Parts: sequence; structure tokens; C-alpha cells
Amino acid sequence: MRTLGVNSVHLLDLLDPNDVFLAELASPAVQCITWSQRQHLVTVPQSRDRNSKLMEFLTRRSVADFKNFIAVLAKYQAHLAPLLVTDGGASGRL
Repeated sequence: MRTLGVNSVHLLDLLDPNDVFLAELASPAVQCITWSQRQHLVTVPQSRDRNSKLMEFLTRRSVADFKNFIAVLAKYQAHLAPLLVTDGGASGRL
């Protein structure tokens, strides 16, 4: 979770919070955000604001949920996964 704090600034601009990605995060198989949170996120018009709210939601979830987020990120936006899986995030910065 510390890596999220370290690299959230980068994720705010780089993450593509599209409907497919958010639906996967809220899917019954993943559930790292709730369906209600997903519904809220899709109403946020700006990607950066949407990402900020997503980071806020993720910091309130469990470590298991965060790991599920990383798995979905690796599936849909693999180029960003290293930001969250490297040594404390520092060596994975873009």
C-alpha cells in the first residue's frame, strides 16, 4: 500500500480509468472496489479526478484488494504495474 502513496502522483496522470477497467475492478471475481464506488467513478468527468477518487477508495481497502487491483492493472495497463510492484515503488517510477 505504501507504493500507492509513493506513486499515486504518477498514476493520477497515467492511469486510464475507462469503463472496462472500472467494471473489472468491481466485478464479483475481483471486488477491489464496490459496484457503488464504480458507479460513482464513472460519473466523474475528468480522468485525473476519477483516478484521485479511485486512489482514495483503494487506500481504504484491504491489502488483498490492493493486490487484486495490481492484477487488474497488469491485465489492462501492464506498463503501469511496475509502479506498484517494485521495491517500494521508487525504482518503478516513470
